[in-house]
Amino acid sequence: MRRFYRHVGVAGEAGGFAVLLDGKPVRTPKGLPLLLPTLALAEAVAGEWLDQGETIRPLGMPLLRLANTGIDLMAEQAERSRRALLAYVDTDLICYFADRPAELLARQRAAWQPVLDWANRRYDIALATTHGVNPLRQPAAVGAALERSLAAQSGMPLLALQEATVLAGSLLLALAACQGALSAGDAWAAATVDERFQAETWGEDPEQASRLRDRQREFADALRLLVLLRG
Repeated sequence: MRRFYRHVGVAGEAGGFAVLLDGKPVRTPKGLPLLLPTLALAEAVAGEWLDQGETIRPLGMPLLRLANTGIDLMAEQAERSRRALLAYVDTDLICYFADRPAELLARQRAAWQPVLDWANRRYDIALATTHGVNPLRQPAAVGAALERSLAAQSGMPLLALQEATVLAGSLLLALAACQGALSAGDAWAAATVDERFQAETWGEDPEQASRLRDRQREFADALRLLVLLRG
């Protein structure tokens, strides 16, 4: 699509902030007003519109995509999203340590154990861990505590958490990053311990490396949305 506007602005509205293109408010794909809860987020989305060239590149507007999804879909899909996140309780990446080699196990412990310890303290739980790929069943108290935590999440914050969880393969890493217990960079490094070890051991696969960089960018975008939602 060719660029159809010259000026980009932000205006305060009842209940939030609108992004304006040539004075007209932007709407979501479903036709709803793109009303954003903080000025910081509205200015960041406006910046994405401003940075477009003669041809609009939707992939160059990750915050707009997340905001549109948060407005158009999350109200009706919030409970489905919570259930999808709870599916990670028994499959969370950082609860499955390698049984070998020893160097990989040591790296996993260094990256994951602090997050497990944080989660145990934060939610007053006792997470179970295992080695290898044998299925793990967490104690019922773990699922109940995380379910209570997720019940308070909705809208764009829930969307950001879901995006971060899927990209990292870990609800625990996403929660730690979303709550500021881990930086985005440290959370991503923990999520990709195995991939980086394999690349060091066997050599880097360019296609896989490119996919990982794309995922890392999307992970950082999800966490940036949360920061902007805080204003």
